[in-house]
Amino acid sequence: MDQEQLERYEFQYGATRGKLAMASDLLTEALVLVGQHGVYCQSARQPGKPAMDVQIILQCLAESKELVLNALETSKPV
Repeated sequence: MDQEQLERYEFQYGATRGKLAMASDLLTEALVLVGQHGVYCQSARQPGKPAMDVQIILQCLAESKELVLNALETSKPV
């Protein structure tokens, strides 16, 4: 985790919203990395799609990011 970036977010958005913004960035990076891995790890049963485990990981990360963004949007600004 980039401590300087976290501190910037916390200064800009407040402690809670800053941490949520940082979590959103980290989830975005994880989604990109897993998505890239999915290009090379293709499903034998579903050509053109990532392997099932990669699909499940992508789904979990996407849902987690959605929850973080929802919490960020509904939290009170400082």
